[in-house]
Amino acid sequence: MLTGFAMLALPGWHQAHAETIDTALARAYQNSPIINASRASLRATNEGVPQARSGYRPRINATADIGSQITWRPNPVTGAIDSRSRDPRGIGLEVTQNIFDSGRTGNAVRRAETQVLAARMRLEATVQQTLFNGAEIYMNVLRDTAILNLQRNNVEVLDEQLRQSQDRFEVGEVTRTDVAQAESRLASARSQVSLAEANLRANIGRYRQIIGSQPRELGAGRAPERLIPGNLDSALHFGLTENPSIIAARHALDGAQIAVKVAEAELLPRASVRGSIDRRFDTQQRGDRQTSASITAQLTVPLYQGGEVSARVRAAKETVNEFRFELEQAREEVRANVITAWGSLEAASAQIQAAEIQVDAAETALTGVREEARVGQRTTLDVLNAQQELLNARVNLITAQRDRVVAAFSLVQAMGRLTPHQLGLAVAEYDSREHYEQVRNRIWGTSTPSGD
Repeated sequence: MLTGFAMLALPGWHQAHAETIDTALARAYQNSPIINASRASLRATNEGVPQARSGYRPRINATADIGSQITWRPNPVTGAIDSRSRDPRGIGLEVTQNIFDSGRTGNAVRRAETQVLAARMRLEATVQQTLFNGAEIYMNVLRDTAILNLQRNNVEVLDEQLRQSQDRFEVGEVTRTDVAQAESRLASARSQVSLAEANLRANIGRYRQIIGSQPRELGAGRAPERLIPGNLDSALHFGLTENPSIIAARHALDGAQIAVKVAEAELLPRASVRGSIDRRFDTQQRGDRQTSASITAQLTVPLYQGGEVSARVRAAKETVNEFRFELEQAREEVRANVITAWGSLEAASAQIQAAEIQVDAAETALTGVREEARVGQRTTLDVLNAQQELLNARVNLITAQRDRVVAAFSLVQAMGRLTPHQLGLAVAEYDSREHYEQVRNRIWGTSTPSGD
């Protein structure tokens, strides 16, 4: 009796190289371009913090100019045209320092930091989705492999059944109808083998896309049992407090609320200090030199900007409402996902128990029908039907086993706990704070910390 998944074995591999679901998920975590793209997006978001903090720092500009000027005028004595030429040129340095901006820079920094927190949670959600996809495709390949083996075994059994029917027909024990029935079932079984092979090939391709390598020899899958709480209420509590999608939506709402303050600051006074020094040559006549320096304190009080800033403030307030609804949607979606996964897990567990009983009963029935057929109490069709019922029962068992493992991973993901650390994967986890600390206070340089 087949009660578990068969092992997928391809040429050139041995038991020592067997892949487990943990090693497959570790490969997915390390190789996924989706995760790497999300990490790059986070690093780009990190750069928003030094951009915002630049509002605290001075702006320094150097200038240089050079030109040529010729003046023509008549000589009052001779009447001839006299010309004079000079080359005015100069260099300068200007420094502008923000003194007060009604909290715009401070709020911009807070918003940027909140956006970083939201991006970290989006990365976490991407990681968990990728790990779930890896677990799902791993179990799909195992299921399709086991079903293919069953279908191939069924072809062998039906082929032997057809041979026996033909032998019995030749000695007059059965009719031509019995032979035709066996031939029909064999043809159908062969078509099912072709379908199973196509399904397996498709999922092998998907496996390579998600895991990053070709499946060679896969061990039995297992559910993350220790991460599953004892009741639905606990699962809902974990989901509503730990799911990264909810946390990311909460940070996005915080950032939107701060953005209103940033926009409102444009309606308030600003103060700055500007200092400059210039060195000029040939300003009035050839060979002269002039140096000047100045320092200016400037207060700017916005009075009217044509309604532009006011419109942006109103838009920012509506964006807050948008993110507030998105947070509520994220909560409801997580709640629904937890309840759905919990129900699927319970249903799959019940289906496994029922399928095991069904397989035992179908095996007993097939044995009895075959014995009765030998003494003429059953027809060939009865044997074929019993064989098909056993095949269906075994396929149902394999499918239920796969569904239970996938439902378990789905539940853990909905709770926000499908992380490499929680799963105990043997990988070096990406430190989302390392890059942030490298660029947070950086004041110059265009190369990234990685050297690009």
